[in-house]
Amino acid sequence: MNEPARLTRQTALLRSLHFASYSSMVLIATYFPLYFYSLGFTKLQIGAIYSVGPVLSIVSNLLVGIVSDKTKSLRRMISLLYLGQILALALLLPQREFGIMSAVMALFYLFQTPINSMLDSLTLLAADRMHRSFASIRMFGSLGYAICAVIFGLLLKTYGSDLTIVLSLVTVTVSLVFSLIVADFQASVRKFEFGALWLVLKRRETFGFFLALGLVSVAHRLNEGFLSVAMREYGASDTVIGFASLTSSVSEIPVFFLMARFGHRFREFPLLAVASVMYIIRMLLLSVAHDPWAFVAIQAMHSVTFGIFYITALRCLQSLIPDEYRSSGQGVFAVVWSGIAGLFAGMLGGWLYDAYGLAWLYRMGALFALAGCAGFLFFHYRRSAP
Repeated sequence: MNEPARLTRQTALLRSLHFASYSSMVLIATYFPLYFYSLGFTKLQIGAIYSVGPVLSIVSNLLVGIVSDKTKSLRRMISLLYLGQILALALLLPQREFGIMSAVMALFYLFQTPINSMLDSLTLLAADRMHRSFASIRMFGSLGYAICAVIFGLLLKTYGSDLTIVLSLVTVTVSLVFSLIVADFQASVRKFEFGALWLVLKRRETFGFFLALGLVSVAHRLNEGFLSVAMREYGASDTVIGFASLTSSVSEIPVFFLMARFGHRFREFPLLAVASVMYIIRMLLLSVAHDPWAFVAIQAMHSVTFGIFYITALRCLQSLIPDEYRSSGQGVFAVVWSGIAGLFAGMLGGWLYDAYGLAWLYRMGALFALAGCAGFLFFHYRRSAP
């Protein structure tokens, strides 16, 4: 196979892998809470389930990232993560009791939470080697999320929430197949040294980036973890909830395209601050929404919140972390973005929702986004100061 054909094939495989992997994510983010809700779990219990995984993901993301960089086996590590997810989902299928399901979900999250960061790491390296833009590959994840949000919503409306775990097993298995045939693009230009990685991470600008990232991430996770439950309380069907996921994922696709074309013209910290302001507005609008279709409309702001924030944050991470520590840096990113933020959002959100209602949950999210915005602006002006 000649080189252009090989690159075309690998690009198609990477796009397919993103499509399949993010079709699993729509189930985890949108329909798993509804599945637990259908079993009679309280909002606090659902929040607790969603907080167990992030605790373990702090260790999992760091361990997987460091091992991947140390052994240069990123692709094999991704395949092992999918195998672990399949095992956990198979164990989860017959369970109905809260304690056992919490333990099995902890096992599932141990393998699931590092997958996005490792997949992004592989894609960033592949995009650089193949002279493709990261966003042009990553947008197929959004496409998979969007299409499957509707399809899964219709299937679950017809056959019930019990189908959730079966669909998850199918999508993760398909992801595993693609991960076994995609090429391994991991860089090996320099030897991995843990001490040098620590020196990079403890630099003031790097630490400040992760701190501000974590604050905005709490707002993002509060919305992600409780939106479907909130919509269900206002009378939304699985189909309407699926449209909310569809709206958010479709809206980010053109923004990913625009960021790939024009994002490099703007400095990272100011652009992250702009996205944080959009998160503030989004959270405040959600705090006053009472109609399911209002939630769907507000989800269109995913484009100017997550769409801008995520691509810009990864670009900023690339400038702060050298290639030889790419997986480790992505691991730390995931620890902050989903681990620590997810833990805090799960426990705080569940308590706020039960004690004070939905409005206060989203108002708190707006406050976290405001603090993150201030952090990004502070480090921008500090970097620009003579």
